[in-house]
Amino acid sequence: MVPVDPHDPLSHKPLVEREAVRVLRRRGDLLLTETVHGFVCANSGIDLSNVERGSAALLPEDPDRSARRIRDAIAGRAGVAVGVVISDTFGRPWRRGVTDVAIGCAGLRPVVDLRGTTDSFGQELRVTEVAVVDEIAAAAELVMGKSSGTPVAIVRAHRVALHRGRRAHRRRR
Repeated sequence: MVPVDPHDPLSHKPLVEREAVRVLRRRGDLLLTETVHGFVCANSGIDLSNVERGSAALLPEDPDRSARRIRDAIAGRAGVAVGVVISDTFGRPWRRGVTDVAIGCAGLRPVVDLRGTTDSFGQELRVTEVAVVDEIAAAAELVMGKSSGTPVAIVRAHRVALHRGRRAHRRRR
């Protein structure tokens, strides 16, 4: 959390500029930015909702490291191997509404590459890579709710194998 002026609705704008690698577009008070993480999002992912008045929530510096810490803590306390997905709400260009997407993960394969396999009609898939962690994030948000204060959802019986992969869900530069 970072303090902002609770009486100035634009007091978080310097944070938006600071957290951005580049500003892609400006429309009124909204900035479409790219973050150091490679995310393209509104206002550098800075959130003024679901935080105390006078505070702004920033994206974690290293969401994958945060996910690994959570995964390791669960393994240490409960003795079980789990996958952890850290998510945030994102808008979608040219679409109404928001959905949760993965911003970090640990212990599960973030993308399942189906290229070279065949579809149900026997045709070879040439570009299909399923963003599994984003699908898990969106499903979990249905259970957690945007403003219910529920910070965690447990997803069971998914078909993605646990592994120790790294950051494949972000585009490579």
